[in-house]
Amino acid sequence: MNPGLETAETLALKALAWLAGNEELFPVFLGATGARHESLSKSASDPAFLGSVLDFLLMDDAWIVGFCDASGYGYEDPRRARAALPGGGEWHWT
Repeated sequence: MNPGLETAETLALKALAWLAGNEELFPVFLGATGARHESLSKSASDPAFLGSVLDFLLMDDAWIVGFCDASGYGYEDPRRARAALPGGGEWHWT
């Protein structure tokens, strides 16, 4: 998968739904991103916010595996989708 913006947004929305369905991980996501439960539906239309969803997911291999196994995506797909969203091309590991 080499996603365009629309495909990347779809994957990120599915990741957000997966996070929201995870009772243990969802509060961690909210705390880490500063997102508010009340404004998630509005935020979900913002490509930059969707990038932050994938940034969070990409922090832990187990989360990537859990999401991908549950949704049928390949393990590299979230990283590729992140690269297609705003700020995604700016990976700095140093």
